[in-house]
Amino acid sequence: MIPRIKSFTTTDDYQLLVTFDDGYAVRYDVMDDIRTIPAFQDLLAVHGLFHQAQLDGSRTCIYWNDQIDLPSDTLYEYGTAIGS
Repeated sequence: MIPRIKSFTTTDDYQLLVTFDDGYAVRYDVMDDIRTIPAFQDLLAVHGLFHQAQLDGSRTCIYWNDQIDLPSDTLYEYGTAIGS
């Protein structure tokens, strides 16, 4: 089953704080992707773009534009658990 995102926030240090429907919450460091995925470098180069993140209608993807997105299963699996 694909995890659905309940809510998320962006931070000034290029992290996403994501809470899923099942209550699991993670911190995901987007800087790792910025360093390795060329399209993600726009998140640094375009002022304010990182904070314009949006949740798609199915609540299974956070995206910035047509080329930059993070699926919920990636966030769920590779994010660092926060809270308990």
